[in-house]
Amino acid sequence: MIPALRTYYNGQFTPAKYQAFLDRLAAAAGEAPAFRVAETPVFVPAALTSKLVQACEEVVEVILRPDFKTLTRDAIPPALKVPEENAHPHFLVIDFAVCRGQNGQLEPQLIELQGFPTLFAFQEVMARAYREQFNIPGTVTNFFNGLDAGRYYDLLQQLLTGSYDPREVILLEVAPHLQKTRVDFYCTQKRLGINTVCVTALIQEGNKLYYNHNGVRTPVKRIYNRVIFDDLIRQQATLGSYPNLFQHLDVEWITHPNWFYRISKYMLPLIHSEFAPKSWYLHTLPVIPADLENYVLKPLFSFAGQGVIIDVTRADIDNIKDPENWILQHKVKYAPVIYTPTGPAHCEIRMMYIWPDGSPRPLLVHNLARISKGKLISVGSNSQDTWVGGSCCFFEG
Repeated sequence: MIPALRTYYNGQFTPAKYQAFLDRLAAAAGEAPAFRVAETPVFVPAALTSKLVQACEEVVEVILRPDFKTLTRDAIPPALKVPEENAHPHFLVIDFAVCRGQNGQLEPQLIELQGFPTLFAFQEVMARAYREQFNIPGTVTNFFNGLDAGRYYDLLQQLLTGSYDPREVILLEVAPHLQKTRVDFYCTQKRLGINTVCVTALIQEGNKLYYNHNGVRTPVKRIYNRVIFDDLIRQQATLGSYPNLFQHLDVEWITHPNWFYRISKYMLPLIHSEFAPKSWYLHTLPVIPADLENYVLKPLFSFAGQGVIIDVTRADIDNIKDPENWILQHKVKYAPVIYTPTGPAHCEIRMMYIWPDGSPRPLLVHNLARISKGKLISVGSNSQDTWVGGSCCFFEG
């Protein structure tokens, strides 16, 4: 999207450099990513960078509303509520499609958002590998707010471990070594000293949790939570025994599980911005639009794009038995703005925030990108294409 950088990058790209880049990622994490990593980063021009930041801050203003918890009280399924929710999430990620406005200029359009962490450790590793392997110039950066790699990891370390011994902080997930995102777990452990633990490996005594660390029973003081709780419930019959996480426990959640639901697709109808397509809760829709081809139907309680209906029909809407759990959103038209040797591609940009305790608002720190040539943007749907997959952005200042 920065023409000079795109021309430079494509001109010096070779398959051998790309393989060396992938090898560098595997060496940094201990294994190769379980998802496809794109041949290229995304180069974001200054004008689009400014619009992305503006769009994010408009979302943040909604979260900062004093009545936000009231507005989102029905976002958390009753069976999935966890006690002792804190004042705000520690992580916030906001996804945008890159589109062209009516004036032909690039603009972001909000797709989704989560009060949940993403690949915070791996994305820095990826950006650094792109920069070093492909000689990305210093005129663009993968960070925000004047950060560099050292300061970025310092902020993550303080947020996740604080004053605790890192051994007393765990990254918690269901079957973590089978997750496609496990490369981030390994990067987190290498860089921050936080061990990855499966829910089934937790030991409970009263309200206290422990895990076995190198043969030593070790207390858990903080949980860096990567568990999606409705996914946990779906799998519980096959997992065996594990502690009941829906009760008071003498641990700190980073971030508390309830925020996964409060800051989610549930929020979309609350956001009014030129960079947010109009959305309705399906049960409050005043009339079904005649041009349904311009809309997408999304379940409120799903993840990784599951259940989304892109080509909506009246029959799809009529067949939904729980309309209060769905939203209808004006369809976003991705622009094919990334010119690759195998044809144009479109992309989605995830803006990544952290929110330390005591801070008045979250801090924008890093990013993630997904590049696609098909209808679906998820990295799992592009396995047959090239120059697609997970990536990161370098932003022009």
